[in-house]
Amino acid sequence: MTETEDAFKKMDRMYRLQRHFYDLSRRYYLLGRDELLDQMAVRPGERVLEAGCGTARNIIKLARRHRDASFYGLDASSAMLATARAKIDPAGLTNVEVTTALADTFTHEGTFGLDQPFDRIFFSFSISMIPPWRESLENAIANLRAGGRLYIVDFFDLGGLPRTCGRALWWWLNRFGVSRWDELIPFLKSLEARENVASVEVRPLFRGYSFIAEIALADPQINGHPPAPVLS
Repeated sequence: MTETEDAFKKMDRMYRLQRHFYDLSRRYYLLGRDELLDQMAVRPGERVLEAGCGTARNIIKLARRHRDASFYGLDASSAMLATARAKIDPAGLTNVEVTTALADTFTHEGTFGLDQPFDRIFFSFSISMIPPWRESLENAIANLRAGGRLYIVDFFDLGGLPRTCGRALWWWLNRFGVSRWDELIPFLKSLEARENVASVEVRPLFRGYSFIAEIALADPQINGHPPAPVLS
């Protein structure tokens, strides 16, 4: 069995039963998701991808608000996507598409058949469950257009909570495959040094319980530096 096949099977085992009560239970501790959705000022005609979309709770909310934009979701668990499709179809949302894929290997062309990169990509409490998180973020950036936006909402350092509470929470989260990547925030902040990144913002929420990060890619046209002509 390859690593890719193992990743798919692992996620299906984890969510085979959880998918039936996932949305009901997660609403109490995945704090910051709706704040992120509000922050994403989606424009008409844009293509928005959620990496690790699960039951599609987030993209369904966005698709209802922005029916003139297109929304895509990928997840490693086909079981979760079965639940997602069971919610998308009755809602009559024709601007939503979900598929089974991994965050570190998808492409806008090969996975979704798009001839242009995404305008926005976001990870909602999924990056903490992806061992190749760095590769997944690099891949997301590679599949964004110039001037596009990458968003992350996830657990932060819990620094504003009582120490015993923070330890208990991490112990409990670890049981559900959630990991704390100590290098994540330094990595995000380091992106600002790249030429193709215009800005990086990391905003803690709820006394450090969670955070929202927004990485804006540079757009040479907007910044007054048109790309160099291609010489034949």
